[in-house]
Amino acid sequence: MEQVRIDKWLWAARFYKTRSLAAKAVGGGHIAVNGSRVKPARAVRTGDMVHIRQGVFEWEIQVLAVSERRGPATVARTLYRETEASQIKRELVQAERKVLQLHIQAPERKPDKHERRKIRQFLRKE
Repeated sequence: MEQVRIDKWLWAARFYKTRSLAAKAVGGGHIAVNGSRVKPARAVRTGDMVHIRQGVFEWEIQVLAVSERRGPATVARTLYRETEASQIKRELVQAERKVLQLHIQAPERKPDKHERRKIRQFLRKE
Protein backbone atom coordinates (compact mmCIF):
# COMPACT_ATOMS: atom_id res chain seq x y z
CA MET A 1 0.00 0.00 0.00
CA GLU A 2 1.57 3.25 -1.11
CA GLN A 3 -1.35 5.66 -0.70
CA VAL A 4 -4.45 5.98 1.44
CA ARG A 5 -7.30 8.47 1.84
CA ILE A 6 -6.40 11.42 4.07
CA ASP A 7 -9.40 10.90 6.37
CA LYS A 8 -8.44 7.24 6.92
CA TRP A 9 -4.83 8.16 7.54
CA LEU A 10 -5.71 10.89 10.08
CA TRP A 11 -7.91 8.38 11.91
CA ALA A 12 -5.21 5.67 11.81
CA ALA A 13 -2.57 8.17 13.04
CA ARG A 14 -4.89 8.99 15.96
CA PHE A 15 -5.36 12.69 15.26
CA TYR A 16 -9.14 12.12 15.33
CA LYS A 17 -11.19 9.65 17.32
CA THR A 18 -13.45 8.65 14.42
CA ARG A 19 -13.09 8.66 10.66
CA SER A 20 -16.20 10.83 10.30
CA LEU A 21 -14.62 13.50 12.55
CA ALA A 22 -11.50 13.37 10.37
CA ALA A 23 -13.62 13.75 7.22
CA LYS A 24 -15.44 16.75 8.74
CA ALA A 25 -12.11 18.40 9.61
CA VAL A 26 -10.80 17.85 6.09
CA GLY A 27 -14.03 19.12 4.54
CA GLY A 28 -14.00 22.13 6.87
CA GLY A 29 -10.58 23.24 5.63
CA HIS A 30 -8.62 22.36 8.78
CA ILE A 31 -6.29 20.02 6.89
CA ALA A 32 -3.83 20.94 4.13
CA VAL A 33 -1.60 18.54 2.20
CA ASN A 34 1.53 20.01 0.62
CA GLY A 35 0.18 23.52 1.20
CA SER A 36 -3.27 23.14 -0.38
CA ARG A 37 -6.70 22.40 1.08
CA VAL A 38 -7.98 18.96 0.18
CA LYS A 39 -11.13 16.83 0.17
CA PRO A 40 -11.53 13.71 2.36
CA ALA A 41 -10.92 11.36 -0.58
CA ARG A 42 -7.50 12.88 -1.38
CA ALA A 43 -4.76 10.26 -1.29
CA VAL A 44 -1.81 10.86 1.00
CA ARG A 45 1.57 9.29 0.24
CA THR A 46 4.83 8.83 2.08
CA GLY A 47 6.76 12.10 2.12
CA ASP A 48 3.72 14.41 1.98
CA MET A 49 3.62 17.38 4.34
CA VAL A 50 0.32 17.66 6.22
CA HIS A 51 -0.82 20.75 8.14
CA ILE A 52 -3.45 20.00 10.82
CA ARG A 53 -5.42 22.61 12.79
CA GLN A 54 -7.34 21.47 15.88
CA GLY A 55 -8.66 24.40 17.85
CA VAL A 56 -5.69 26.52 18.90
CA PHE A 57 -3.16 23.77 18.20
CA GLU A 58 -1.46 23.29 14.83
CA TRP A 59 0.72 20.43 13.62
CA GLU A 60 3.05 20.45 10.63
CA ILE A 61 3.94 16.82 10.01
CA GLN A 62 5.66 14.70 7.40
CA VAL A 63 4.06 11.39 6.49
CA LEU A 64 6.54 8.55 7.07
CA ALA A 65 4.19 5.62 6.42
CA VAL A 66 0.59 5.04 5.38
CA SER A 67 -1.94 2.80 7.06
CA GLU A 68 -5.67 2.17 6.73
CA ARG A 69 -5.88 0.39 10.06
CA ARG A 70 -6.00 2.04 13.45
CA GLY A 71 -3.57 0.46 15.87
CA PRO A 72 -1.98 1.27 19.21
CA ALA A 73 -0.73 4.79 19.86
CA THR A 74 2.89 3.62 19.75
CA VAL A 75 2.38 2.33 16.21
CA ALA A 76 0.42 5.44 15.20
CA ARG A 77 3.35 7.67 16.20
CA THR A 78 5.57 5.87 13.70
CA LEU A 79 3.35 6.99 10.81
CA TYR A 80 4.51 10.62 10.98
CA ARG A 81 7.23 12.99 12.17
CA GLU A 82 6.45 16.47 13.45
CA THR A 83 8.70 19.31 12.31
CA GLU A 84 10.82 21.08 14.92
CA ALA A 85 9.20 24.47 14.25
CA SER A 86 5.73 22.99 14.67
CA GLN A 87 6.67 21.30 17.92
CA ILE A 88 8.16 24.49 19.39
CA LYS A 89 5.14 26.57 18.32
CA ARG A 90 2.69 24.05 19.80
CA GLU A 91 4.61 23.94 23.10
CA LEU A 92 4.55 27.76 23.29
CA VAL A 93 0.78 27.84 22.74
CA GLN A 94 0.36 25.16 25.40
CA ALA A 95 2.49 27.12 27.88
CA GLU A 96 0.53 30.32 27.19
CA ARG A 97 -2.77 28.53 27.79
CA LYS A 98 -1.43 27.10 31.04
CA VAL A 99 -0.44 30.56 32.28
CA LEU A 100 -3.85 31.97 31.36
CA GLN A 101 -5.59 29.16 33.25
CA LEU A 102 -3.76 30.16 36.43
CA HIS A 103 -5.35 33.63 36.31
CA ILE A 104 -8.89 32.42 35.72
CA GLN A 105 -10.76 31.73 38.92
CA ALA A 106 -13.62 29.28 39.09
CA PRO A 107 -16.84 30.65 40.57
CA GLU A 108 -17.32 29.95 44.27
CA ARG A 109 -20.83 28.58 43.76
CA LYS A 110 -23.42 27.85 41.11
CA PRO A 111 -25.91 30.60 40.24
CA ASP A 112 -29.21 30.30 42.08
CA LYS A 113 -32.64 30.34 40.43
CA HIS A 114 -32.90 34.12 40.37
CA GLU A 115 -29.41 34.56 38.92
CA ARG A 116 -30.05 31.89 36.25
CA ARG A 117 -33.17 33.78 35.14
CA LYS A 118 -31.18 36.99 34.87
CA ILE A 119 -28.49 35.20 32.83
CA ARG A 120 -31.09 33.73 30.45
CA GLN A 121 -32.74 37.13 30.15
CA PHE A 122 -29.40 38.77 29.34
CA LEU A 123 -28.53 36.13 26.73
CA ARG A 124 -31.91 36.57 25.04
CA LYS A 125 -31.40 40.36 25.10
CA GLU A 126 -34.91 40.94 26.46
